[in-house]
Amino acid sequence: MKPKKNLFIFLLALSAFISNSAIAQQGTWERLGVRKVNHRVDHDEILVTWTEGAFDAIKIVVSGAPLNMHKCVVHFANGGDQEILTRHNFAQGSDSRIVDLVGNNRIINRISFWYDTKGLLRGRATVTVFGRH
Repeated sequence: MKPKKNLFIFLLALSAFISNSAIAQQGTWERLGVRKVNHRVDHDEILVTWTEGAFDAIKIVVSGAPLNMHKCVVHFANGGDQEILTRHNFAQGSDSRIVDLVGNNRIINRISFWYDTKGLLRGRATVTVFGRH
């Protein structure tokens, strides 16, 4: 009877550890900015204010219409940049993978992205970028 009880306690503790680790990895997500994009090949930027703090990852969400993103560059407060190869066709209402920022806990000044839109009759796409604390 005792080995089963010990196994149960071990599995319960392991489950709690895994659950807490997953929650810690999720972090707190904050909207960094939104940009409604044009119907063509173009380049836009989302300015991020200092008050939003430091981040260790970003995620891109596209709504309103499909979008083909060619490249994304995150510009940091210390003058550094991180290019994110996004060559991705976003469907309306889709999002990117979670992109870890090199160096962790970085203050972001702005995010630049290059894209072309699809489906001129389906409206303009909106790009929203979230940062994880």
